[in-house]
Amino acid sequence: MSSLFIVGTPIGNLKDITLRALEILRSVDLIAAEDTRVSLKLLKHYEIKAKMISYHEHNKRSSGEKIIKALAEGLDVALITDAGLPGISDPGEDIIREVIEEGFDVVSIPGPSASLTALQLSGLSTGKFIFEGFLPPKEVARRKALEGIKENKYTTIIYESPHRVISLLEDMEKVLGDRKISLSRELTKKFEETFRGTVKEALEYFKDGIKGEIVICLEPCTEEEVPIESIIGEIQDFIRAGGSKRDAAAEFSEKYGIPKNKLKKIIQGEIDV
Repeated sequence: MSSLFIVGTPIGNLKDITLRALEILRSVDLIAAEDTRVSLKLLKHYEIKAKMISYHEHNKRSSGEKIIKALAEGLDVALITDAGLPGISDPGEDIIREVIEEGFDVVSIPGPSASLTALQLSGLSTGKFIFEGFLPPKEVARRKALEGIKENKYTTIIYESPHRVISLLEDMEKVLGDRKISLSRELTKKFEETFRGTVKEALEYFKDGIKGEIVICLEPCTEEEVPIESIIGEIQDFIRAGGSKRDAAAEFSEKYGIPKNKLKKIIQGEIDV
């Protein structure tokens, strides 16, 4: 049976492509690329000659029909995006869903991910995280989205374009306060940079502008935003169910971003809430 291969491609440095990805791109009958001009640079670099079509937000219906038709004819198709993993914050998710519904095989060829690379570099908690992708471009809708993010209990990952990042940071300061963030740009490229600090410090640091695609990692809501009083009942239920005080401190420190030592003292009755 023919297959749609979801192929991860480099997010910057062309050497980050996998051997398996190269093998698949050389073997398929058709490559569907977000922007054929961008992808052609990668294919030329590795001397890959293949039939290509574009597949992006503005032509996904007509191009999607071509992909389904090719699969129905027994051809193998590779789906690639400009950088990273297809289907993550891009229209690739639509054709992947359609191919699955049509009963064809879908095979993932893993590769680089801007979100996870930035999370690794952030210095923030990585045990659990929330991926928000791109927030709405309009101010009112963006602030509403930030209100929804405000009480996230895990590190939040946000994508943004360089011409909107300052506006996003300004809205973050107004809605979320001066939270800790990391801001990574130009990942794996020559001018790669990761800024770590607070939102206010980021606004000062990038006041003259910023270039490159941006990934922001935002710390979870702070202790003040999740009052300890509000979780005492949860802690008591956890211990009644057989959990130890030590495990309770670890569990709820991770869940709510409260310092573990402070929770230990509260649970052991050493200090008042």
